[in-house]
Amino acid sequence: MTFKKIGSNFYYGWMIVFIAGLGIFFSGPGQTYSNSAFIDQYINDFGWSRSQVSGVYSAATLCAGLIMMFVGRFIDRFGQRIMMVTVGTLFALACFFNSMVSSIWMLAIGFFLIRLLGQGSMSLIPNTLVAQWFIKKRGFAFSIMTLGGFASATLFPIINTWLIQTFDWQFAWRFWGVALLVIFVPIALFGVRNKPEDIGLVPDGLASKKKQPILGAIIPTIAEEDWTLKEARKTRTFWLILVCVGIPAMINTGITFHLFSIFATNDLSPEIAATVLSLMAIVGIPMSLVSGFITERIQTNYLLVFIFIIEILLLLLLLVMTNVAVAILFGALWGIANGFERIGLNVIWPNYFGRKYIGSINGIGVTMGVLGSAFGPLPFGTGYDIFHSYTPVLFMAILFPVIGFFCALNAKKPSKQEQAS
Repeated sequence: MTFKKIGSNFYYGWMIVFIAGLGIFFSGPGQTYSNSAFIDQYINDFGWSRSQVSGVYSAATLCAGLIMMFVGRFIDRFGQRIMMVTVGTLFALACFFNSMVSSIWMLAIGFFLIRLLGQGSMSLIPNTLVAQWFIKKRGFAFSIMTLGGFASATLFPIINTWLIQTFDWQFAWRFWGVALLVIFVPIALFGVRNKPEDIGLVPDGLASKKKQPILGAIIPTIAEEDWTLKEARKTRTFWLILVCVGIPAMINTGITFHLFSIFATNDLSPEIAATVLSLMAIVGIPMSLVSGFITERIQTNYLLVFIFIIEILLLLLLLVMTNVAVAILFGALWGIANGFERIGLNVIWPNYFGRKYIGSINGIGVTMGVLGSAFGPLPFGTGYDIFHSYTPVLFMAILFPVIGFFCALNAKKPSKQEQAS
């Protein structure tokens, strides 16, 4: 059965969304929520200090982030299908490498590989793939794809804990290496097509000879301005969006990395902190679906404005985190912000700069996000060591979402005609 026949009664783009969501799910071994289960194992088995492991992790993330812009260019050059299969295979090998770690230098290399291939590349490629297949329904398609990320954040800590306790941490790494090779790579190889035009379709649906739309079809195709990376960099909007990408990555990673410690300073137990993390993921799922619909109806930068307002409220709540009720409210608001961030910060690139060069353009965005996540934990940890309290750090941190608020407000969609004039 050919893809064109499949497309005659079902738009194949929704299968692409499923595969992209699977890719986001399998980025898990490279994400912090998965790696956190291994940290104590390394410390106990090898006698490394927590600061050593944390420092290596941050340095590896920083190095990976600097390389991500090249991954974006490779996507534009070779296409998502080849990149997804190649990265998936290399990522599996990186998991096997991590199962053999026995020195701090091997740990550094292992962290670098999984952050580059997992957190970075396995997030970037699906985002650029879905952007190729949808224009009008792009927000909703991204929200469906994002469910893979929430499923990953929910399941990976649980599965890792069980694998480590039942077998050992080496087996846990090998498990994910095998899963990538057996499940994800074959599906990507046989299921992915780079763009709808490759199989006789157009974004959002199939244009038949009778011009009768089918499920998901848009006729005529919505026109988009395609910007090269060089052209995009000349716009003020490009740099404003980069700020909007980096700030949430920095703040969220800083809070997540130190959440248990922040709660402990307010006499809240680790169980409550874990509950808040789970609540964040649960609330984020419906919020990502809601934000998908919203992005189809309003200018995307206004969604980012809303995100920064919530982030300011989150930091204020951490300053008065004295009981379980406030903690629950914090978790719910955090989930709302997280759900909107996952859609808004990914949709805005293709919405503003088109599909043709989305790999190199979004690659810069992912680079900024990874760099932000690398720097996030450091100010919180250093501030606590200096002041013996998180309060001064949280007050200073509020400045960043305030800056993000004004950047988002002014990040209007660019026009080549206006740029030329």
